[in-house]
Amino acid sequence: MQTLVVDAGNTNVKLGRFENGQLIDVMRYSSPNEFEAVKNQIKATHPKFVVISSVVSSHLAEEILQTHEGMVVSPSTPIPIANTYETPNTLGMDRLCNAVAVASRMDTEFGVSIDIGTCIKFDIVSKTEGYLGGSIAPGIDLRYKSLNDYTENLPLLSNKSTTSIVGKDTKTSMQSGVMNGMRAEIEGLVSYYESQFQSLTFFVTGGDANFFDIQGKNNIFAVENLTLEGLFEIYKHNA
Repeated sequence: MQTLVVDAGNTNVKLGRFENGQLIDVMRYSSPNEFEAVKNQIKATHPKFVVISSVVSSHLAEEILQTHEGMVVSPSTPIPIANTYETPNTLGMDRLCNAVAVASRMDTEFGVSIDIGTCIKFDIVSKTEGYLGGSIAPGIDLRYKSLNDYTENLPLLSNKSTTSIVGKDTKTSMQSGVMNGMRAEIEGLVSYYESQFQSLTFFVTGGDANFFDIQGKNNIFAVENLTLEGLFEIYKHNA
């Protein structure tokens, strides 16, 4: 049986095909520019069931479900873990899917997803209490954009490569501030979580995660398709 999971994020739409419980391939499209291509690909795939999580437009989900049997993950969707977030209706479904995937993978008392994309999102799960919450901060592109938007003379950059801590001109100074600053922020939060919670595992995901080589410790693992895995876990819980 083939199930298609759709993760519509701020930057990309990812389609994941699961067959016999295994993720067999992933297709990526820009969001929302390629929504039509997404719908055409789903039609060509002929899935038995479609599971959708979207943090952008609801129109995509509505159009997909007009022609395919499926479900949209929402704050009211039953999930296999407890959710102690105080405002569940404001919680991004990508964060919730990451938490569910972490719960299915972790062997420790606590697990944390680090999703590095449009935003940097940390989300922590307890084996006994379920999803606890986390943090949201601007990602690479948002930081570059804010430097350009809120100053008169700083240019709009997009360079995501690593650089020296000491910038030698304005562009490399901005690059150092964004890239090295983000690395320090991520590593600092990892250390802070480790000081607050014992028996902890981290799972790193997101489109910009590969720009930060932070999975050097034994308790930090890279999981490229963590959100898709969480979507499938939610589907299994409701099937």
